[in-house]
Amino acid sequence: MKIVFLCVANSARSQMAEGLARAMAKPDIEIMSAGSLPSHVNPFAILALQELAIDISHHTSKNVSELDLSDVTYVITLCADEVCPVFIGTAQKLHWPFTDPAGVGQSDEEKLAAFRAIRNQIQDKLKNWLNENGLLNSDLNHANLR
Repeated sequence: MKIVFLCVANSARSQMAEGLARAMAKPDIEIMSAGSLPSHVNPFAILALQELAIDISHHTSKNVSELDLSDVTYVITLCADEVCPVFIGTAQKLHWPFTDPAGVGQSDEEKLAAFRAIRNQIQDKLKNWLNENGLLNSDLNHANLR
């Protein structure tokens, strides 16, 4: 099984979703993320997940065209107000609109708070979805995961 998270820049929401899913899903599930206009992994996304003992500091932003999507089971788009990448294929497509935290706040504290809020929303949605579909790892190895 393969799950791909997509957004525009592959810098915040899809990167956090990938990191969270790798920590929460059964270990035999392949999880990736990409974007239509990749940039760089946002440092606040890295910090927000570090608070949960999840390290995405080694992640890079990828273009959706760089991935082998021939055998993807689920494609989950996370864009809210932007135009999400289009996926043409046989995978089941889900759309979870989350606001981009990258444009929120002036101070570092406000920015991190915005990333935490979106991280928590993604985590809750992901946990429910994984559980409903029998994909949740029953032996979660991160104490901070809810």
